[in-house]
Amino acid sequence: MTVSGECFCGEVTYEVSGKLRDARSCHCSRCRKAFGSQASAYALVNPDDFRWLTGEDQLTSYINEQDFGFRFYSKCGSTLCGRHIFVGSKASWEVIPDGVVTFEEGSPE
Repeated sequence: MTVSGECFCGEVTYEVSGKLRDARSCHCSRCRKAFGSQASAYALVNPDDFRWLTGEDQLTSYINEQDFGFRFYSKCGSTLCGRHIFVGSKASWEVIPDGVVTFEEGSPE
C-alpha cells in the first residue's frame, strides 16, 4: 500500500510505501500548544518506506531542550514530522476513552 501526502499549500510532498503502524495521539501540553488542539495524531513508519518527493529542503526543524520537536514548512505552517504521546499533562477537560493504552510521560519502549 502506498500513501502520499502534502503540506497545506502542496509544495512539500511525501510518500510512504510500507505499512503505517502504532497510530497514536499525543495529549501533552507541548503538542496542544504547538498544534492548537487537544492532541496531535500520527502513525509510525519504517524510515526505509518513507521518502520526500518535493520540498524537503524547505522544511524547518525545531527541537527544544527536552528533545521535543517537529519539522514544518514555514511558508504554510504545516507540521510534517514529529515525536510523542503523553497524557500526563493533557487538558483537564479531555476524557480519554476506556481501554485506550496511554503513557503518562516518557517514550514507550
